[in-house]
Amino acid sequence: MTPTSATPVVLGIDTATDVRAGVARNGVVASAGVVADRRAHAEQLLPLVQRVLAQADAKPADLTGIVVGVGPGPFTGLRVGVAAAITMAEALGVPVTGVCSLDVVALEWATRGDAPAAFAVVADARRKEVYWARYSGDGTRVDGPFVTAPSDVPDLPLAGPGATLTGRECVGPDAIDAGLMAASADRLADAGLVPLYLRRPDAEVPTARKSTLLQPRLAMMGNR
Repeated sequence: MTPTSATPVVLGIDTATDVRAGVARNGVVASAGVVADRRAHAEQLLPLVQRVLAQADAKPADLTGIVVGVGPGPFTGLRVGVAAAITMAEALGVPVTGVCSLDVVALEWATRGDAPAAFAVVADARRKEVYWARYSGDGTRVDGPFVTAPSDVPDLPLAGPGATLTGRECVGPDAIDAGLMAASADRLADAGLVPLYLRRPDAEVPTARKSTLLQPRLAMMGNR
């Protein structure tokens, strides 16, 4: 399917934390929305996409591209967002780009004009850990992303949705703006479409079968 609009209309999706989507028209944010539920990505993402498209007075066929945050983030949330973006792009015949979700926060701070010369962006990794990356004042990532204990985040000004988990103040943007992601797709580094889990998923395929049969000795005892 070929998009019907000559004007660039880009959809941004991020599920690295909660559920976020935004639309940009000709490089300007037209709409953005969030569902502040970190455990309902599968149920809430597509309805949210429909809402932000409607708010931007756009239809799926108007899209000329999709950009999706690939984390770092928890396995399930990232999988939902990336899979949805790839599926929509294939169905509509438009390109899809993956970006590091932390880079979006860094770009927002740099664009605001009050970013320090060096800073870190932090997100909640659960399990008493955080994801983080180091940036220069223009929003360029210079190190990371990593997953560590909060105490291992360097002593720099902090931004991001997990900044306060370090016990320090968040002085920069504290959320991932999917509208900005859509509007700034050409300013964000292409991170590919492989989700950045940074650690093994909670659920794994068993490597060996477990017998449900009683051990011979226990079986004999049960027959006495």
